[in-house]
Amino acid sequence: MVLRLHNTLTRTKQDFVPIDPKNVRMYVCGPTVYDFAHIGNARPLIVFDVLFRLLRHLYGDKHVTYVRNITDVDDKINSRAAQEYPDLPLNDAIRAVTEKTTAQFHADVDALGCLRPTHEPRATDYVEREAASTDMIRLIADLIANGHAYAAEGHVLFHVPSMPDYGKLSNRALDDMIAGARVEVAPYKKDPMDFVLWKPSKPGEPAWPSPWSNGRPGWHIECSAMAGALLGDTFDIHGGGIDLIFPHHENEIAQSRCAHGTATMANYWLHNGFLQVEGEKMSKSTGNFVTIRDALTRLRGWRNAGDIVRLNMLKTHYREPVDWTEHALIESATEIEAWRKRIRLTLPSTPPADFVEALADDVNTPLAISVLRRLAKETFSSRGSSRGREASAELVASLALLGFEATVSEAVAGAAEYKADIRADIAKAVRSVEERERAADASARGIDAFVVQDLITDRLSARAAKDFAEADRIRDELDAMGIALKDAKDPNTGELVTTWEVKR
Repeated sequence: MVLRLHNTLTRTKQDFVPIDPKNVRMYVCGPTVYDFAHIGNARPLIVFDVLFRLLRHLYGDKHVTYVRNITDVDDKINSRAAQEYPDLPLNDAIRAVTEKTTAQFHADVDALGCLRPTHEPRATDYVEREAASTDMIRLIADLIANGHAYAAEGHVLFHVPSMPDYGKLSNRALDDMIAGARVEVAPYKKDPMDFVLWKPSKPGEPAWPSPWSNGRPGWHIECSAMAGALLGDTFDIHGGGIDLIFPHHENEIAQSRCAHGTATMANYWLHNGFLQVEGEKMSKSTGNFVTIRDALTRLRGWRNAGDIVRLNMLKTHYREPVDWTEHALIESATEIEAWRKRIRLTLPSTPPADFVEALADDVNTPLAISVLRRLAKETFSSRGSSRGREASAELVASLALLGFEATVSEAVAGAAEYKADIRADIAKAVRSVEERERAADASARGIDAFVVQDLITDRLSARAAKDFAEADRIRDELDAMGIALKDAKDPNTGELVTTWEVKR
């Protein structure tokens, strides 16, 4: 099976060919941990978790390396640290803030069903890290040595004109970028588009010693250093939101290629589309700002709230914009619940070929979800037959690959309890040799005695509730399966007792 991915760098869908099939490598830009992550942040987390799972399915769990960073140096972090911990030294206050917000982030991401990445580096650990193959200070020094960066007044800047094909990822000409960019005007810049790699720290800001000043790294150099240290000079896939294409990813490419002397930083660049809330751009000023924690809290009355959020995100293809609405969220909750109820059997299985093919076509989750719906329908319509059991097992495997593990776990546990209850019912119902033979006869014809007894129990419940239309419907369903019912009153209790046999 061929995995095809839409590459932002080439603007085409390409066959994925890893550099090393035994070590497929992917980097995704992670959060800046100054507060709760919002629902827009959840989209790349979920999208690239699905891709991570798919790569593990295709190449093996041990042959995929996924790096997603934590940015823990930022002006917003500094501000919050000073406000919340005024009595602590700044670096200690910053660490207290980032430890707390990182724990919040992990709790939310775990609830969404996302696997932890292979590595989750913190930016501050890679400013200077002798144990790694590179770090930010060494990367900056290499750029200066290679003629792509220069020091000025305690700053170090990347000299954009030194890279002839700068702008290739965002497909922007340099002159157009200069005309439309919001660039910092500074007398020490050689060119308006030159961007900061290192800057001197102001009083009260975190600082690290360097050959240029006691300062701090620029935003873009962080990811170049962490990706290079953990994945190498060139790796397979780099992902993130569409808003990061320019300038962040463009500048990452410039830094990494010019420092390492490589033709590419990553061979495939994937970007997820924007997210709106109820048709509008999400903003605190408009009152439609939704954190992941908010979304999970609103779904507290439903089972597996994280899976509901996950499904709501995956119903739209990752490259398309998604509109986050309350109505769609309730639809997703209802569908997750329906899938959970369809899982009856826990036979080991793998996802069907058309499900994997859908994901292999540029992570086409809407198409994959349509396969889930078909499997759920088959599980219900064919229950009692071998195909019903197969469809249920395939549904379980497919849900797991797509990351709905909480729903699968609960449903499988429920199925085990269901089996135990039905076995007890059958033990009571099958009292004679003749009835045991009928159960064996049903099994030989591909009819599950557990399912038959379950339907009979549902029918008796419907009759007790005087829902005779539902009771008749269940009788007709059993009749279509080839089961004849016999109703009689228990001579001792007067209660209705139903027995069954396979029609001849």
